[in-house]
Amino acid sequence: MTKVIDIVNKFEEFAPKRIAEDGDPIGLQLGSLHNDVHKMMVTLDVRPETVDEAIENNVDFIFAHHPAMFVPVKKFDLDVPQNAMYAKLIKHDITVYGAHTNLDNVNGGMNDWLAEQLGLENTKFLLPTKVDPVSNEKYSMGRVGELKDSLTAMEFAEYCKKVLNLRGLRLIAVDNQKPVKRVAVLGGSGGRFFNAALLHKADAYVTGDISYHTGHDMIAAGLTVVDAGHHIESICKPKLTDKFKKWNNESDWKIDIYQSKLNTDPFQFI
Repeated sequence: MTKVIDIVNKFEEFAPKRIAEDGDPIGLQLGSLHNDVHKMMVTLDVRPETVDEAIENNVDFIFAHHPAMFVPVKKFDLDVPQNAMYAKLIKHDITVYGAHTNLDNVNGGMNDWLAEQLGLENTKFLLPTKVDPVSNEKYSMGRVGELKDSLTAMEFAEYCKKVLNLRGLRLIAVDNQKPVKRVAVLGGSGGRFFNAALLHKADAYVTGDISYHTGHDMIAAGLTVVDAGHHIESICKPKLTDKFKKWNNESDWKIDIYQSKLNTDPFQFI
């Protein structure tokens, strides 16, 4: 019988914990690495609705990009929805694992997937390069590359909306007609890294969760920015599902792999 640890060990060959950012609460969130796995679910977020989805689909292992427990529990008050969710996971014997910045940093992971989705060519690392102490492989968060054709800032925003399958986004631009050819991208909350995009002479930067004052700083710097939202990282669901299916066949795990069908973006565009 396949155990959680068999799946985790295979994943960590691809995206080892050691390349995660310091303090990131990755890895086992709830349950046991030694539990049997019959069916696993891949999701971006672990929320009450995704837990219900897992229960309805007889899932016993949830693999998420965003850790379920960013904030430690000080009081296990079950009237708090987050705590009630943890209790439900424990009651149904569902193990939860989170792969966050190790998936963001790894080559062939989150930021390469986003760069590929944007059609960027000749991509390079966005943030300063680090070196895996075991494999000696270089890695970094974010990518910068070039579009096949130059677009205006407004055309680029519309392009992002289309290729990232968004109902809406926020455009920060001094001039909507300013040309965009060289593009930086960083999945998640990347506002604080916009100076790296400038350093790489990017015409535009795609990321999420831009704050009001950071938006002002971006305008002052003359950088076109598309705030496509944090939820663009949901690209990990089909990409990871494909990887796990491949490993399932290669390793003869004999498990079912289910991709969450829920949209966990908390924002609506009206």
